[in-house]
Amino acid sequence: MTGKGDKQKAIAVRGARPPVRAALPSIGLALGGGGARGLAHILMLEVFDELGLRPKIIAGTSIGALYGAAYAAGLPAREIRQLTEAALGRRLDLLRVLIGARAEPILKFLRVLPVRRALLNPEQVLASLLPPAMPQEMHDLGIPLQILATDFYEQEQVVITHGPLRSAVAASIALPALFSPVVREGRVLMDGGLVNPLPFDTLKGEADLIVAIDVSGATIGPGQHMQPTPFNAIISSSQILQRSIVREKLKAQQPDVYIDVDVAEYSVLDFHRFQKILAAAVPAQEQLRRQLKRILTSHPAETLPAIPPEEETTRPSGRLGRLRTFRRNPK
Repeated sequence: MTGKGDKQKAIAVRGARPPVRAALPSIGLALGGGGARGLAHILMLEVFDELGLRPKIIAGTSIGALYGAAYAAGLPAREIRQLTEAALGRRLDLLRVLIGARAEPILKFLRVLPVRRALLNPEQVLASLLPPAMPQEMHDLGIPLQILATDFYEQEQVVITHGPLRSAVAASIALPALFSPVVREGRVLMDGGLVNPLPFDTLKGEADLIVAIDVSGATIGPGQHMQPTPFNAIISSSQILQRSIVREKLKAQQPDVYIDVDVAEYSVLDFHRFQKILAAAVPAQEQLRRQLKRILTSHPAETLPAIPPEEETTRPSGRLGRLRTFRRNPK
């Protein structure tokens, strides 16, 4: 014979829902351009691996596009670091790659003095440096990727999300005076940093939380500085432009997490100073670790008690995470 208490228990069981697990916010990761300074991105990706976080989407410019592509392809940060160290450690092999990647004459394109074979073909450089297992097409990446480039003739940014991966990255890293432009789908494309060196704005609406890593390099304080060579002045002028663009963008819109890596001491071509650049980026790595841990702490994967249907209320929608959980009515 079933008692009154048993009936009430049965009603409670029928009305109960299984425990609800609070969701973490989805993350959009923006990796900025900065030449060799962008080696610091490796340390930032290590933080994501350490905390077990996987970006929902990645946007990258220049070297940020290169490391963004590797990470989106599924390479862990540890392996990306090892591949980078190996590539930069083989200096003679790298020199052969660069010599073999000299571009065809582009006098008609540049309309300047003859510079036969002065520039490098970025696609050939990437073909020699990227792991052979990298996906050929962007739709085969494990994480959606936006690659930023500049349309030379239209003078506007191009957000590449589909098609051959290597040519997209090559277009984004095609720094003027160093790499030849990339022709893709009828457009002449160059370094994405010329128009969008830190593409956090292209991720708006794509994820709950936007994390932006800026490696454009802050200004260096007063003191004695070496006179730049004409070539260094040309290369560095693009970094001055990029830093200015970032500062203006931040006045109008800011990402949820902004990490400004202090690597201004290093030139965009200082790839041989790999270890020193990584050491300089350690404080920024710790800053990113603290901020992401704070987010994880404020959005614990908690198990909530079962709630009968009549007690369900509206879902809160806070900025960080927009948790899809139910709460009891306050009494």
